[in-house]
Amino acid sequence: MSNKICVVVVSGTRERLQMAAMVASVAAVSGQEVMVFLSMNALLYFVKANSTKAPNEGEMGALMEGKNVPDFRTLFGQAATLGDAKILPCSMAMDVLGVEPEDMESFIGEPTGLTRFLDEARDAQVWTF
Repeated sequence: MSNKICVVVVSGTRERLQMAAMVASVAAVSGQEVMVFLSMNALLYFVKANSTKAPNEGEMGALMEGKNVPDFRTLFGQAATLGDAKILPCSMAMDVLGVEPEDMESFIGEPTGLTRFLDEARDAQVWTF
């Protein structure tokens, strides 16, 4: 099995965003190759001007917030800077939302199409959140 992990993030709930960020950051700092594909409801949380909090899906989200667990944005940023993970926004979702590359957080890479992502993920473990 490949040492590469590809994470598809489409959910906009705190717990799913948090788990995706934890998988990406732990794998990246452990030396695994990591590629994260942000799309659909997840993408807006990575636009610089958006300070909206992701809604909790259940009790765990509220508990994490109360315990000051590092935010998913922080973890994704650490995955990119400390572990060299590629955090890539979906080009189609960016078009639909009217978001430009310069609007994204600094750790977000170049917009990527689903075809390219699937090609990169061909021999990798793929996790979906």
